[in-house]
Amino acid sequence: METEKEMSSEKYKLQRIREQFIHELSTNLHLYGMNESTGRLYGSLLFNDQAMTLDDMSMQLGMSKTSMSTSIRQLTEANMARKVWQKGVRKDLYTSENDWYESFVAIFTKQWRQAVESNRKASIELEQQLTELRRESPELLEEIEIDLKKVDHANGYYDWIESFVEHLESGKIFEYLPKK
Repeated sequence: METEKEMSSEKYKLQRIREQFIHELSTNLHLYGMNESTGRLYGSLLFNDQAMTLDDMSMQLGMSKTSMSTSIRQLTEANMARKVWQKGVRKDLYTSENDWYESFVAIFTKQWRQAVESNRKASIELEQQLTELRRESPELLEEIEIDLKKVDHANGYYDWIESFVEHLESGKIFEYLPKK
């Protein structure tokens, strides 16, 4: 990597512009459940013309190889980076995936599936408890019925979320909202 003194004025300006974009990108990656350093790594991969090893990443970002390893694993799981092969290179090489739509789908669907699964478990438990309470306390029948309708409404919402997630995973969403 060139030092600031070795860079031309134009090249230095280009590097500064890229760094601004990487900064914005990394500060917003928390929406994907990732920290800023993982975002900076993604930005570095995005603007780097060559695939990078963990050593390259560590040197460029001034962070430990362990941190780079954790971050690159997060990025590969999110379809934001991928391992590549290069003849004669024995270390693992990584490059960015540039299909941000695919990355969004991978992360969004994973998070929403987990949330819906957790909420459905809570919904089933609540419904069972309300049904049991209905048998034990007939004087609360009206309130319990209202709560059961709320649970039913919540389950309808979870069904809708699952349908939305299926549209994302199948790619059907892009028939309604085309990629740009």
